[in-house]
Formats: sequence, structure tokens, C-alpha cells
Amino acid sequence: MSKWTAVEIHAKQKHFFVCRVIQPEDVSEPITEVEIEAVYSGFKKVILWRELQDISLWKQGWN
Repeated sequence: MSKWTAVEIHAKQKHFFVCRVIQPEDVSEPITEVEIEAVYSGFKKVILWRELQDISLWKQGWN
């Protein structure tokens, strides 16, 4: 349930939280995706978890 702020705002979607870690079908494979949910609208989308480490796209916390 980590909190994130999108650097670029699209359709008033700025603040998100990780709502689910997506487990791969083969449990021996590493986790690569998470589902994030917009606080404002509840919109959900799946992204690569490594995208959250890109400071040009995301800031940790709600800024």
C-alpha cells in the first residue's frame, strides 16, 4: 500500500497507491508488475514495478 505521486498529471490523476502486487503464474519467477489505484477516481492500472523507481515518472509519497 505504498503511496506515489505522478510527475505528469493526466485527467486529474496525480495521487496513487499500490493496491495489489501481481504474482506471476510460475511462482519461481520474480514479481514484475503491480496494480496502482488513483485516489481521486479509483481508476486502476497495471504497471511494471520498476517504473516506480523512475524519478522522471513518479515521486514516492503524496506530494
